[in-house]
Amino acid sequence: MIPVPWIIDELHKETFRMNRDEFFDSLWRQYISVTPQARGIQSLLLRRGEEVTNDHVAFRTFDIQGFGLEIVTELVAEIGYERFDSYVFPDKHLRAHAYRVPNEHDAPKIFFSELICAELDSDSQAIIAEITSPLTGELTLEDLVGAYLFKRPTLEQYSRLCDASEYAGWLSTMGYQANHFTVNVNGLRTLDSIDGLIDLLVANQYPLNDVGGVIKGTTSDLLVQASTLADTIRFEFEDGFESDIPSCFYEFAYRFTDSTGQPFQGFIPNSANAIFESTNRQP
Repeated sequence: MIPVPWIIDELHKETFRMNRDEFFDSLWRQYISVTPQARGIQSLLLRRGEEVTNDHVAFRTFDIQGFGLEIVTELVAEIGYERFDSYVFPDKHLRAHAYRVPNEHDAPKIFFSELICAELDSDSQAIIAEITSPLTGELTLEDLVGAYLFKRPTLEQYSRLCDASEYAGWLSTMGYQANHFTVNVNGLRTLDSIDGLIDLLVANQYPLNDVGGVIKGTTSDLLVQASTLADTIRFEFEDGFESDIPSCFYEFAYRFTDSTGQPFQGFIPNSANAIFESTNRQP
């Protein structure tokens, strides 16, 4: 089963509130519980004397009423975020919003995507309808720090979903949690570029996502990124079968200065499209 850091008493859930620091602290604890590579990479950087800061986190969801992007803007507003950009990924049947804290360039950004279920084949839509049938009410901030709200798919359903959309397959098993944190490469002192960081990761045998090249984006994009391949965890399916599945990955981002004199705040769709594949099943 997917590890969850704690269970919030349902009687108190409506009154439970987190500030921004508590949210990200809780998110990090959940994330490293299923992504041991992130703890290892951070320790590697800390031993070099680095102070690792987070550029952004990312979440995934289905476009189901009460759990799609329409509710997310309200949720993240509770901890000071507002939407500043939107993106579409036609080949992956996704759309996404980006959020930031106004006038706080150092605050980690949030990237939230959703699967457009109607664009998948009818069998996949039926599986998604079945596994999301327990969803009631609306998504909450507390859900985002490690809630598995779905009916577990069977192994066959999972395989069919992954064949139609790796994103859908991942979400069907991992539920609501950050699928990645991101090292702010600009904040590193002993490594002055993403190239140096990649060399360090390769030397320490961390597997990297090479879709579209290990380093994605260019100087003219104002953002260059790279990511590891997801760790794996053991998952028990509804029909009793167990299998290793992709969990989460670690990303690395270097931002160049834009026309305002500040580091570029947005995302590059082509790069993000490739980074989604960090959670694909590996041969």
